[in-house]
Amino acid sequence: SALYASLFQDDISVDVYNNLIKAVDENLDTLNRYVDIKKKFLGLEDIHMYDLYVPLTESFDMKIPYEEAQEIVLNALKPLGEEYLGLIKRAFEENWIDVYENEGKQGGAYSWGSYDSHPYILMNYKDDLNSLFTLIHELGHSMHSYYSKKTQPYLYSGYKIFVAEVASTLNELLLINYLLEKADSKEERVYLLNYYLEQFRTTVYRQTMFAEFEKLTHASVEDGNPLTAKEFNDIYYDLNKKYYGNSTVVDEQIALEWARIPHFYSNFYVYKYATGFSAASALSQKILTEGKVAVDKYIEFLKSGGSDYPLNQLKSAGVDMEKKESVDKALEVFKELVDKLEKEY
Repeated sequence: SALYASLFQDDISVDVYNNLIKAVDENLDTLNRYVDIKKKFLGLEDIHMYDLYVPLTESFDMKIPYEEAQEIVLNALKPLGEEYLGLIKRAFEENWIDVYENEGKQGGAYSWGSYDSHPYILMNYKDDLNSLFTLIHELGHSMHSYYSKKTQPYLYSGYKIFVAEVASTLNELLLINYLLEKADSKEERVYLLNYYLEQFRTTVYRQTMFAEFEKLTHASVEDGNPLTAKEFNDIYYDLNKKYYGNSTVVDEQIALEWARIPHFYSNFYVYKYATGFSAASALSQKILTEGKVAVDKYIEFLKSGGSDYPLNQLKSAGVDMEKKESVDKALEVFKELVDKLEKEY
């Protein structure tokens, strides 16, 4: 199958893909409960697809200057140990980061570098929560690259996309955990919970829905059924109905959204966001509960670069993505956060 062919190069079992979809399908009630809570916060009788991204706090906003962001990052990443923190400090002190917007500068953010240089981060910091998360996300990529290149020969110094998002997302998860612990007002807690739950919804639930769409469309062609725009629309609409139908007015126009998703032109790519987030969620929980033992395994994972297949690397770090339970655990974290948000209403 097209799916098997796509996963083969990384030695990823088709079970990983199918288990992801199965685990998410079994937890759609939590997604719909989250949307129902959003409906209450927003004071809406009905919530439409276009309402899903509306923030829950109208007046609250977090202003975080870059100097303060550096301090927050260092505090949030303390669970990863002194060596890791020392590298983060170097990144700040030795100007590894091109921080602010400038004329002619590219938008977005990324971490890059050569085999014999330290990593470089390009970003456009704007003194807000999103910029703080972008900073800690890109630092995750940079630390992954630093450890890989310092430990591995050139041939194995690069790492696969399947594991790349684990290092960046784990940093984000440690950050949200730290910020929620420090939040001292209801508005701030709601703001943070909403921000994080949206990350979860759009990275795990939404990307898995995309993955299911890809699986269904490719399988249809492999069964000898040609696909026109109507078939694409119908499959995509039915999936939105399945995922959101118990809480949301699934507008007919959503059927066309598939046409504007660029990732669908890179076959079976989007599932990696959801598996990466799930793996990072499991590993971050281990780091917070087990301490040094889990941290040492995680650092070894960062050092492994491309020297082994991604599933083996994650197993060594402490999470088996071939088991559905790994995704179930991440979805349990989502459920706990939904519970916390409901208590704030």
